[in-house]
Amino acid sequence: MLQETIGIMFDSRMYRGIPAGRTGQESLANYEQAAASYGLTPCFLRLEDIDSDRKTCLAYVKKEGRYVRVRMPLPSVIHNRSLQLRRTEQHQITKLMLQGIQVFNVRNRYRKDHIHDMLHQDLDLREHLPRAVKATPESLAYMMEQYDDLVIKPCSGSIGHGIMRVFERDGQWKLTCETKAARKGWATFRLSKGQLPSSTLRRIFRHAYLIEERIPLVRYEGRPVDLRVSVQRGGDGLWGITGMFAKAAPAHTFVSNIAQGGKVMKLAEALGLGESGFDLARLEYRIGLVALRIAQNLAASLPHLADLGLDLGITRSGQIYFIECNGRDQRYGFRKAGMSEHWKATYSKPMAYGRLLLEQNSRIPRQPQTYDRRLY
Repeated sequence: MLQETIGIMFDSRMYRGIPAGRTGQESLANYEQAAASYGLTPCFLRLEDIDSDRKTCLAYVKKEGRYVRVRMPLPSVIHNRSLQLRRTEQHQITKLMLQGIQVFNVRNRYRKDHIHDMLHQDLDLREHLPRAVKATPESLAYMMEQYDDLVIKPCSGSIGHGIMRVFERDGQWKLTCETKAARKGWATFRLSKGQLPSSTLRRIFRHAYLIEERIPLVRYEGRPVDLRVSVQRGGDGLWGITGMFAKAAPAHTFVSNIAQGGKVMKLAEALGLGESGFDLARLEYRIGLVALRIAQNLAASLPHLADLGLDLGITRSGQIYFIECNGRDQRYGFRKAGMSEHWKATYSKPMAYGRLLLEQNSRIPRQPQTYDRRLY
């Protein structure tokens, strides 16, 4: 198999940590091992270091056990692991793709309301969606009339920040939210006359927020549990389930994000098999079907999608619900759950897909480039 280069695109902060091996939760070793198994050599680059006119880039490559920065021909296939949020960055990537450079997971952050709307168009997925509406004064009043437990979350938020819970107990409405005043960062307040504080209302209505019914999730030691399901394209170009693990919210909050202190574990442990009455094999199969349907639905509208981390919830009756879509799955939850083979597989699948794209791209004539070995 011909040895070729594949690009892995990082944000600047992660990129700067490469020489010292400080790349947060990204495993460079996993990329290298996975790429090598498909006859690929990874180079690590940033969008700002790409010269699209000359089709060259400054990138880190591993030489004799250390990472060195070289100017080199731009790889014809790039796996995007950075967040391209500015319009100018999106234009840069569009220019690359028009030049024949294949970037997959070209965008990896989408508004939650847009994702919900796309999935809602699929009649088969509607039963797996919680009731959700864009936050307005009227929709908030309506949802508080219809449900006694709601989640209010920013459409563009991440890792659990900005999420609030509004619920009624014994005729009294309460609000759980992040606050600097609380020792653990979260606190619950009684709402006067069942109304949110004016400062909270201003924030919700000034920015884009989504109001959802809160799903009665299965629990682990009294704490709500949801699932992270890795759905990726592989060497055949088709979507597949790479693995799944469970996340239990910390005792002081309802948010299960690992970054917020959520406990990570295997599905069997979270469900307490033998007590829950779930058939694990059948449940995993059903979860996989829903996750694949979601990925296929989104891929039909979002171009160049290939690597997703889906958050799904299960009720005590076994109903499966979509919670959130992550376009830049951090993957390390598999390692924390003791699922090292699945963790490595989440790196392997994108490299297999990259090999497929390279083989397709090899049929497109490209202008030869000179490899510049100077270090920068």
